[in-house]
Amino acid sequence: MSYIEQIDKTRVPQHVAIIMDGNGRWAKKQGLNRFFGHQAGVTAVRKITEACAEFDVKYLTLYAFSTENWNRPKEEVDALMTLLVDAIERETPDLMKNNVRLRAIGDLARLPKNAEDKFRGCMRLTENNTGVNLVLALSYSSRWEITNATRQIAKAVKEGSMSIDDINEEMLSKSMTTCEIPDPDLLIRTSGELRISNFLLWQLAYAELYFTDVYWPDFDKEQLAKAIVDYQGRERRYGMTSEQVNS
Repeated sequence: MSYIEQIDKTRVPQHVAIIMDGNGRWAKKQGLNRFFGHQAGVTAVRKITEACAEFDVKYLTLYAFSTENWNRPKEEVDALMTLLVDAIERETPDLMKNNVRLRAIGDLARLPKNAEDKFRGCMRLTENNTGVNLVLALSYSSRWEITNATRQIAKAVKEGSMSIDDINEEMLSKSMTTCEIPDPDLLIRTSGELRISNFLLWQLAYAELYFTDVYWPDFDKEQLAKAIVDYQGRERRYGMTSEQVNS
């Protein structure tokens, strides 16, 4: 029996977040340039978005480009930005056809202007779609996000529009770039690395973590189903005892 057939449709995670890792190593294994790995990664994004729609996952957040990735060789960064623009132009009609809403978290102002404009245009075009919310983390890092949220709150306190006593977990959550998105239920990282790499540190507090050796370009619907089946086999206690959860 395939993992797809084993999924309990009544217990599918509402929000799946994925650290898409292994594009470069996948390409090297094929004897190709790293750029071809990133191209194959875009194809995987399309397949997994379609699979999430089929499995009734409401939110899919993908770690596409971190703030640390700006430190990669310029030619690779330039190629990634070009790939981003091309992918947005090519995929927008399918996003509309499949009722997918595109969202973004991160410091989009750091993107090249043509990439930022294309991305914001696609978000505006798809904002009324009611299917899967595809959230791309672009120029994103959790430390940047938390620092930015803290700065906003400090500014509000300084200006007198907020009291120090108003600062709590809910206030901090509302100051994050993910304020309109529920916290992830399941985090997946591909390629065998066992870390979360400055991704959604605040939001992943109670997420289930799943690591696989499969490189991102090879991560398909069956692999996603396998991760979901594994997730469904876990007991989410949120600090309570098993007896409390089961009662």
